[in-house]
Amino acid sequence: MPTALTIPCPHCNSRNRIPSARLGDAPRCGRCKNPLLLSQPFALNASNYASQIQGELPLLVDVWASWCGPCQAFAPIFNQAAGQLQGRCRLAKLDSEAHQPLAGQLGIRSIPSLILFKDGQEVARQSGAMALPKLLAWLRQQGI
Repeated sequence: MPTALTIPCPHCNSRNRIPSARLGDAPRCGRCKNPLLLSQPFALNASNYASQIQGELPLLVDVWASWCGPCQAFAPIFNQAAGQLQGRCRLAKLDSEAHQPLAGQLGIRSIPSLILFKDGQEVARQSGAMALPKLLAWLRQQGI
């Protein structure tokens, strides 16, 4: 891991450079002073997508819809994963109904879908809900 990571703020999208050794110290945004690393997923949308995928700390996106039963069943698991992965991976949720153009741009064919971004690039994708141990194992395979 690099000595410092660039992390976009989930609140104001400004880029923050945080020493790797300080990731566990609840770093705050230099601009808006809100926490940079959340224990819950944040909302991803067309206005913050380009900024948020650029972070050096991986971003895992759950693409979902309110009418999707498996999406609703997976939501608490994804929330739990956010708490366990805090400081190693950021988690975000993209509502595919509210943000159809972005979901289309990402090539979403089924939901729930998970997309893992590192340094602005998609590095892995997985469709379907999964149990927490399987989700964490999948992320370990991706180097998280």
